[in-house]
Amino acid sequence: MSKKYLIGVDLGTSSTKAALFQIDGKMVAEASADVPIYYPKPGVVEQENEDFYRTAAQTVRTCIRESDIDPKEVIAIAFDSQMAGVGAIDENYESVSRFDSWLDMRCEPYIKFLDENYGELITTLTGCPPTCDHGPKILWWQNERPEEYRQIAKFVMPGGFVAGKMAGLKADQAFIDYTYIHFSALSNALQGDWSEEICEKAGVDMDRLPRIVNPWQVVGEVTDQAAADFGLAPGTVITAGCGDTAAGALGAGIVKPGMVFDTAGTASVLASCTEQFAPDIKNRALLTMRSVIPGLWHPLAYIAGGGQALTWFRDQFYDTSQTDLLSEGDMYNHLEQLAAKVTLGADDLYFSPHLTGRICPATPEMRGAWIGFSFSHTRGHFYRAILESIAYEYAYYLQILKELIPKLNLTEARAIGGGARSGVWNQIKADVLGVPFVRLDRSEFGTWGSAIIAGKAAGVYDDLAQVAYEHAQPAGDPDHPDQESHQQYKKRVVRYIQLQATLADTFRDFSI
Repeated sequence: MSKKYLIGVDLGTSSTKAALFQIDGKMVAEASADVPIYYPKPGVVEQENEDFYRTAAQTVRTCIRESDIDPKEVIAIAFDSQMAGVGAIDENYESVSRFDSWLDMRCEPYIKFLDENYGELITTLTGCPPTCDHGPKILWWQNERPEEYRQIAKFVMPGGFVAGKMAGLKADQAFIDYTYIHFSALSNALQGDWSEEICEKAGVDMDRLPRIVNPWQVVGEVTDQAAADFGLAPGTVITAGCGDTAAGALGAGIVKPGMVFDTAGTASVLASCTEQFAPDIKNRALLTMRSVIPGLWHPLAYIAGGGQALTWFRDQFYDTSQTDLLSEGDMYNHLEQLAAKVTLGADDLYFSPHLTGRICPATPEMRGAWIGFSFSHTRGHFYRAILESIAYEYAYYLQILKELIPKLNLTEARAIGGGARSGVWNQIKADVLGVPFVRLDRSEFGTWGSAIIAGKAAGVYDDLAQVAYEHAQPAGDPDHPDQESHQQYKKRVVRYIQLQATLADTFRDFSI
């Protein structure tokens, strides 16, 4: 008797990951591949749309080969991808230009334009204040690259590009699912469609926007060419998929109000789960994303290079070729041990983690900073200050959330990503936020979330929330907050928020 399998593919910023699952949730095979990032000029960050397709094909083909299954047993595939950048295609679904990364700040003048003129309207309708996302980037292309803009038929996400190319779609069939549209600056989130009012005021051509679909909508089938590229059978169902944070939240079982979701990756993302759409009009810091689950929302905020700051510290302050700490894991363990020996608060050393500008709220002029260091501070202090800064930023986000939804009771935080393996960091976050931190018994969540969506499209699963929750099991006991430490950290959170306001003013002055 033949088995049935599902494939989820996570198109991240620096890597593409694919995983093959049995319909009972067991992972059979996984593979990853690096995705190049290009920095042609200061402030410019680009990727190639074709690299997303190439690495997706490579990783899926590896999963099929290493599992030794019959490709015909794969019944559906779905993609999730990075959410705030934009790609562009022509009428034949071919790439027009490089992918404009969410790390690219060329659109800064258009963020300011939208914020100053329509900021409250955009925040109210989309659930997200103007930031470095689709709308400002589209305006940048329209005004700064008019010749290339004229070639653009539709703007698409990486997942939409790869899935559309696999299915042989034309531009008029281009799509985006509703978990991305808070990042558009151009949508009506409650209605789940594009906002004619915003597009008209901002001067955005709605004909260049893709259709909005459900994550589990079938968008096509694998063509003969894609079957050869991916090692799949022609006719395999291709599902719309969703944004990477939405897929990770689903894969981690974040499907009940009051749950918190920490993605400790290249970007540090904190999301919660609510039944209420509550735009952050006052602060314009929280972004309210639709959950894959209808009727639920994920208010979230993120630090563009949160986890990346740890890598930067490791690479700039250590020469691994001159030490016996040869592996990446050993080096991080060494740094974690140094941080664990440092007292709470890093002896009043504070770090600002916004090395490429602050995203939430949008303050692109900001940069990183250490405040308060002296001759007594060691590498351990500096590393702990980075760890604590992410937790302080998270506390700022949750403070706003509690103001918006006072009756929301936060129950637990579930941590995923490379940083979730750090027991020291999880404990710091638990102590700062006052919420138990749970590490889950899976290595990948985005691919599993995408696979669940593929299963829904193929008719394997009915209740997405139930399937997601049942398959998200804790790995060991939670890291419970120490109440004495929590009280001490409360004072430091207040200071951190004050320092961020001062730094924002300082960096704005620098930019004049």
